[in-house]
Order: sequence, then C-alpha cells, then structure tokens
Amino acid sequence: MRAMVLSAAHRPLERQELSEPPRPETTQVLIRVHACGVCRTDLHIVDGELTRPKLPLVPGHEIVGSVTAVGEGVAGLHPGDRVGVPWLGWSCGECVFCRSGRENLCSRARFTGYDIDGGYAEYALADERYCFAIPTKFSDIEAAPLMCAGLIGYRALRLAGDAERVGLYGFGAAAHILAQVARYLGKRVYAFTKPGDTAGQEFARSLGAVWAGSSEERPPETLDAALIFAPVGALVPAALAATTKGGTVVCAGIHMSDIPRFPYQLLWEERIVRSVANLTRQDGEQFLAIAARAPIRTTTTPFALTEANEALARLRDGTIVGAGVLVP
Repeated sequence: MRAMVLSAAHRPLERQELSEPPRPETTQVLIRVHACGVCRTDLHIVDGELTRPKLPLVPGHEIVGSVTAVGEGVAGLHPGDRVGVPWLGWSCGECVFCRSGRENLCSRARFTGYDIDGGYAEYALADERYCFAIPTKFSDIEAAPLMCAGLIGYRALRLAGDAERVGLYGFGAAAHILAQVARYLGKRVYAFTKPGDTAGQEFARSLGAVWAGSSEERPPETLDAALIFAPVGALVPAALAATTKGGTVVCAGIHMSDIPRFPYQLLWEERIVRSVANLTRQDGEQFLAIAARAPIRTTTTPFALTEANEALARLRDGTIVGAGVLVP
C-alpha cells in the first residue's frame, strides 16, 4: 500500500510502499481509507512538539473508510461498513479512569497516528471499540474532520457547561464545525481570529457567529465561556479578560505555548481555566448524533495522499479554510 511516513521529527513525510497491514487481531478491523483529515495534532508530531511518537510512523487520526476484514472477536462491524476512527485508539478498560467513564485519561491509552499507524495510507488497522458509525448525510471527505476537529470541539463545549455566550479563539477546522453545533444548540457564538484576518472573520459570520473580530479585541458583551483552539498561551489571559464572573476558559489543544503571567484579578470571581484531553466514546456517540440532525456542513480542502507535506505546510501557515483532507 502507499503511505506517507514520518521517520524523524522536523523532517518531511516520505512516500513509501508498505506491506498491507496483517490480518486483524481479535478485536481489530482492517479499514480501506477513503479520506483522512489533516489535524494540527499531526503538525505538532511532525514538528517535534509531541515528543514520543513511535517511529517510523504513519500519521493521521481523522480516518473515514470501509471495513474490509474483521478479527474473530469482532461482533458489531462487518466488511463493507463505513466507519470513522478518532485520536483515541485504545484504552485499558481497567484503570480508575476507564472504570469511571474517563477513558480519555487512561495512562496506558494508545493514540491513532501517534502510537498506532494512522490514516495517511491506503489501509489502517483499528480497534473495533474505537470506531464510529458515520451519519449517511456526510461524504467521506466531509466526515473526516468530524473525527477530531468536531469531536474535540464538542468536548470543549460540553466542558464549558451551560454557557450561552461562547467565544471561539482560533477559527480553524474545530471552530468552524463547533460554531454550527453551538448555533444549533441555541448559543451565541463570538469568533476571534488572528489580527487582520478579515477573510476568516467573514467565514465565521457566514457560519452563524454573531460577532467576529481580532483576538486582540474585546467582544461587544462578556462571554460565559471561551474555547481556545489556537495553540497560543497568550490567549488565556485575553480570554479571561473577555469572560464574565464564574465563566470558563477551555484550552482545547493537545499542545500550547507557555501561558504568560497574568494578574490574579483576571481569574478572581470564580472564573475557571481548564484543559481538554482527548475524547471518550460517549463524546463521539453524542456528537455524531447531533451532527446527524443539525444543519452542519464541513468546509474542506482536499489533497492527494502524496500532497501530505503541502497540506501540513498550509496548515502551519494558516492558509487552509476549514479543514484539509487527504484522499488516497
């Protein structure tokens, strides 16, 4: 099979011809990849900011494809089924976190496109337990960003509680999906982009944001919650300053630059700063049920599999509108 392979951090991915994955083990399925989203987490791995990937590695954890073979212990999936595979690829099921519904915090967890070869290839293996049915209304390319950008955005929104006025800092793949989910749920969305990104602000307004401006600006009213998708620690004090008493700032990325010192006054009055780590299967099931009902459209830029380095470069430069997707 064709695959794009990372041999070492800070190096371009290499096009390689690999053996097709072996027959699935007990709870595994073999998937023919139809589309795989290009996520900022992939960029953090390639750029060495996430420091312990297996090497060599096939990146990619926003996989959509069809099952071609199943392990002998698989009961819920069959050849021909269309599935999505997210970042969380395996958890132990035994630790205190797994037993309490917090499998996203499992210390032995393994992640797709990091510990497990992912979807920058024509085939991928996945654990049946961590495969999701995809709503039929989405094409393969449209569905790929749902598997991380959509899921992590939804978890971030859920951890913000019952916030009505929601600010989204960094209007990329996750925020452009979440803005539509939030509007469907009756929330008011405020979008924050890089200074001078008028095209991004117009894109946000086209998806239902009631206001869009620079991350250096204050919104016209205080926020109940601010969700930060850009990996920029300096946005935390800015988001706190825009948030009302008792509000929540959720840092939704797996990597972020250092948060600068800020006065206690910004945190006082019971404001909360918290992070999001990975996802749970319950998050996926809830989010995809909403996605099936809500008028959500994903904006995508398709790339051939061999154009993975170009897709990552454009993501790094911030020139992809919506989400990039590789199409084997």
